Amino acid sequence: MADKRKYRMYPDIKEEDLFNEVHEIVIQKVGHVQIVKGNFKDMTKNARIFVCHCIQLMNPRCVYICDGSEEEAHEITNKLLERGVLTKLKYPNSYLCRTDPSDVARVESKTYIVTADKYEAVPHTKPGVEPILGHWMSPDDMQKELDERFRGCMAGRTMFVIPFSMGPVGSPLSKVGIQVTDSNYVLLCMRIMTRVTPKVWDVLKSQEEDDFVKCIHSVGLPRPVQRPVKNHWPCNPEKVMIVHFPDERKIKSFGSGYGGNSLLGKKCFALRIASVIARDEGWMAEHMLISGITPPDGEEMFIAAAFPSACGKTNLAMITPGLPGFKVQCVGDDIAWMRFNKKGELRGINPEAGFFGVAPGTNWKTNPNAMKSFQANSIFTNVAMTADGGYYWEGLEDEYPPYHLLAGVPLVYEAFNWEHGVMIGACVKSEATAAAEFKGKTIMHDPMAMRPFMGYNFGQYLQHWLDIGKVPGRKLPKIFHVNWFRTNDQGKFLWPGFGENIRVLDWILRRCKGDDSIAVKSPIGYIPKPGTINMKGLSNIDEKELFSLPKSYWMDDTRESRRFLEDQVGCDTPPIIFKLLDEQEAAFAAWPDD
Repeated sequence: MADKRKYRMYPDIKEEDLFNEVHEIVIQKVGHVQIVKGNFKDMTKNARIFVCHCIQLMNPRCVYICDGSEEEAHEITNKLLERGVLTKLKYPNSYLCRTDPSDVARVESKTYIVTADKYEAVPHTKPGVEPILGHWMSPDDMQKELDERFRGCMAGRTMFVIPFSMGPVGSPLSKVGIQVTDSNYVLLCMRIMTRVTPKVWDVLKSQEEDDFVKCIHSVGLPRPVQRPVKNHWPCNPEKVMIVHFPDERKIKSFGSGYGGNSLLGKKCFALRIASVIARDEGWMAEHMLISGITPPDGEEMFIAAAFPSACGKTNLAMITPGLPGFKVQCVGDDIAWMRFNKKGELRGINPEAGFFGVAPGTNWKTNPNAMKSFQANSIFTNVAMTADGGYYWEGLEDEYPPYHLLAGVPLVYEAFNWEHGVMIGACVKSEATAAAEFKGKTIMHDPMAMRPFMGYNFGQYLQHWLDIGKVPGRKLPKIFHVNWFRTNDQGKFLWPGFGENIRVLDWILRRCKGDDSIAVKSPIGYIPKPGTINMKGLSNIDEKELFSLPKSYWMDDTRESRRFLEDQVGCDTPPIIFKLLDEQEAAFAAWPDD
């Protein structure tokens, strides 16, 4: 009777809202550790061993096993609002976060691949050349660096255990990871970007090897804190390191709480570690968008496209077509995992669950669909806030991205074959413009748009692509190169870009369907025959200049590409790549002068 009277006295109170059950585990060399949420026994054996190792290494105050639920996100969000880490914006379920100014962006110089053999990780660069295709450190040297950083680094903090799936949970194309972190912010962002769910434990239990990618992250600031904390953002920027162990399928990130430095499912897992897994298992993990395009005839086709950073990849993935009758479906704007099926057909997924991007330059004209995507359920980091609780950044006006593909490259061309396409990808580069007049340009090599994201020797990566094309029975997709940013002598863009890029995609789809009448052969590949790109409704398009191939430019560019590969990839470069560059140079030697 007492119980019944109690619940009549408090009819709106649920018992589970009054308290949280806490249980403990006893860790060797550590002692009793509280599990403040979740059940340690729900995890698989290897997951429990991994978590125990992390507790021994980093000595957290307690452990919080995440489930990815709305209730969990609500709880963590409220805590961060109370602490001043998050600020509520006027959009539904959207918040602003500001970091310590010294903890921003990727830190490529502090990003390492660790292997016993150096040249499993990085190519043989020419003596005296600064490598740009990855950094290596020996296991012994790295262990000293990590021991100094990670031992006891979570003292006084909660260790969050995040089970996540890259790709749909249980899909044969997906992979599972477990990230431990001492950052509430990371938990909220991982929940947006990946599929955080207890179902991951069921996936692991169904596998023979109980195998997952191990992701260890700490902001590197144990309590009691010995340094000032700015913007309620703990970090240790002087000690930042992001380290990958491909053979162990493990990532360790220290000192930064920002972006890809801490959201280890993104570039660290989905590209650097996954590219090694893909090599070993015979598939591809690429820095590519995936879009489905349905032209007026109703037959949907899919494209995967690699772009150097800030060259319009997200804009293309979320394009609003400038031609009537076209429909575009964005599958993903950043990462593609692709595998050939038993029929020889290439199939792909976006392993991520949400969108993560750099805001400047994004506005309702450049990318209206991107703007629509973050009007709710979003976290904005290091942007300005308007007086009425809105967001603001540079580029909420008309502007092009700060990087542009080189000016002598035509709007679109098609590779002769798979090997030729790999060579084209190996030679991708862009220009960083130093001024609005596009003077003082600097060439930026970004082969396959994977320069900062390689998980192993780039020469071996190119060979992996070549080998994929040699498997009998595979229906290899065509490979194209595009350049939205070609300019004339006055620095004016020759092509309107944005939604009008659908006209180029239309030509590409017609080529994929076998229309041989719309292309002509050139030294660099097949280019559109004059008049075969739909220009209806456009004015002042200089089609001749858009597709011109200046001999002097291409001779210089071919030599520059060869020099880059000789310097940065050296003897690891597959010989066919140099052979195709030689053939291209010879073709231009016979080409009419400018």
